[in-house]
Amino acid sequence: MAAHTQKNNKPRKPGGKESQPLIIAKTPAEEQRLKLERLMRNPDKPAPIPDRPKEWNPRAPPEFVRDVMGSSAGAGSGEFHVYRHLRRREYQRQDFLDKISEKVNEDIEYLDKVELNKQAADDRTAKRRKKREKLKRKMRMAKMAKLESKNKGEDDAEKSSESSSEDDGEREREAEDDAEAPSFIMGRK
Repeated sequence: MAAHTQKNNKPRKPGGKESQPLIIAKTPAEEQRLKLERLMRNPDKPAPIPDRPKEWNPRAPPEFVRDVMGSSAGAGSGEFHVYRHLRRREYQRQDFLDKISEKVNEDIEYLDKVELNKQAADDRTAKRRKKREKLKRKMRMAKMAKLESKNKGEDDAEKSSESSSEDDGEREREAEDDAEAPSFIMGRK
């Protein structure tokens, strides 16, 4: 029995936790360190994760108001305070509804702006894609023209032995045809 007694002769629970000394945190960093130490003493125990606080909602307006009064004559001395609280509550409710409608409008404007930005990005992408495809097509055409001119050059070499005077005129015309129009002109937009 002596093993299970404390200083004030109260029996202890067997297998109980050792009492930790009370440590008061002096700084927020120290408080966080103490919380982490407490969590890490038993890593198998799940850590408490608090839920998000609910958004404040005003009380719904009463469906039927029995005590219709104002701050005018005929009201008792305590009635003004009741009226004042009702008025404050109604103003809070109206402000809340205004803020909600403003938030909804801002969300709609934001989504519209995102949609416009997405459309503009798609348009730019399509324009650049079209430009790349045009450049590729132009490169292919230039390559094919070069191969054709090379083939014609070989054919012309065979014909040149036959008629050299006609060839010179044809070559000049082919050179003019093969020359591409400039893809851009300096100083122009």
